[in-house]
Amino acid sequence: MTPIEVETGVQSPSWRVELARYARPSVPRSLTDLATSVLPYLLLTALIVWLAPRSVLLALLLAPLAGGFLLRSYIIFHDCAHGSFLPGKHLNIWLGRTLGLLVYSDFDSWRHSHAVHHATAGDLDRRGTGDVPTWTVAEYNGHSRMGRLGYWLFRHPLVMFVLGPIWALIISPRLIKRSQRPRIRRSILFTNIAVVAMVTGLVWLLGWQTYLIAIWPAALIAGSAGVFLFYVQHQFEDVYWESGDNWSYDDAALRGSSYLHLPRILQFFTGNIGFHHVHHLSARVPNYNLPRAHKDHPVFASVPTLTLRTALPTVRLKLWDETTGRLVTFREARATRGATL
Repeated sequence: MTPIEVETGVQSPSWRVELARYARPSVPRSLTDLATSVLPYLLLTALIVWLAPRSVLLALLLAPLAGGFLLRSYIIFHDCAHGSFLPGKHLNIWLGRTLGLLVYSDFDSWRHSHAVHHATAGDLDRRGTGDVPTWTVAEYNGHSRMGRLGYWLFRHPLVMFVLGPIWALIISPRLIKRSQRPRIRRSILFTNIAVVAMVTGLVWLLGWQTYLIAIWPAALIAGSAGVFLFYVQHQFEDVYWESGDNWSYDDAALRGSSYLHLPRILQFFTGNIGFHHVHHLSARVPNYNLPRAHKDHPVFASVPTLTLRTALPTVRLKLWDETTGRLVTFREARATRGATL
């Protein structure tokens, strides 16, 4: 039995079967999602374009709202990658590729890396693809001073949440690696060509100043929020990490993915992704069915739960301590192992 089963006395169901009834996309509901995410983002962007020559300040004041709708659009892109947003594989693929231009990401490569993330989340032996790089205390202590400094810099909040979105939106999606399959390399190449053509057309049509004001403040706000969401959903004190035969997919979902309990308005803009434990148990559940799946299963009351107030301090946690089974700060790691930067 898993720890959650022991605590609640509830035997774990076969989650794939148990959640199957929530994994049926509704076309009207999906179209409503598009109408309340992509459409408002495009309309707000058009309004910002109109405002920019008249008042840069007013234009920038609309950026957070536009960023919220762009983040919500990203969740649809994410659902398409799981094949959960629309009925039919090809409908999800082509909508995902179209939305990929909106979020400056190649759909096929992102879908692959994210699938790896779902298959390996919480597995110490399979870290490194689609996740936040996380070292153990022993690994940190075993690295050189420069290696520890590099990891410290990478995990610094300013780097992760300010420079991180720039890397995630602008640089990383453009990179083509030899290790990738030819199909994915071609997909990235074609996406890069399409992005260059799109940006060139917008700059020619709007002018570079208006383009920057209309697109990038909202994109960076959405990117920072997205990085933070992904971080807190798998980086909290009692998060699940195991290796080898001790690793369990269900435990990684139930103990290694947080339920981020947000105010209703933020739940709307984040596309219900705070119900991350349900999402990791069954990635085929569309975002709009996640709250109902959570509510219908009392066992989910025992999953790790965070609020905005309790999520913010998690950014201090940097290393996995295998002796205590929890994420710790650099200071705690130095205190218990005598490591220094």
